[in-house]
Amino acid sequence: MKWYLKVLKNYAVFNGRARRKEYWMFVLFNFIAGFLLAIIEGILGGITNTDQSVLTIIYQLAILIPSIAVSIRRMHDTNHSGWWIIVPIAGFIFTFLDGTPGENKYGYDPKSR
Repeated sequence: MKWYLKVLKNYAVFNGRARRKEYWMFVLFNFIAGFLLAIIEGILGGITNTDQSVLTIIYQLAILIPSIAVSIRRMHDTNHSGWWIIVPIAGFIFTFLDGTPGENKYGYDPKSR
């Protein structure tokens, strides 16, 4: 949970680096939160016979910028430009790679601290 909150605290920080653990823990907690919201919306939709997807839409809009920011910082950790997130397959592969040891042009190594 601390990794998820760390990303939210760095809401719109697009510079620096993000470890694999920070990125993937954010993805995991984001998935869990979305799943729980879907269950709640399903229950509310069944009770009221309406489409209650407004909770998920609000949540997704709220975490859009932090999601982009942590993805860009993850690209920086692998010593790639943040623009690689718009190339789906390459960006996805880079999220699995270990970060550049030591300092790179995007900042210090977050593993060393």
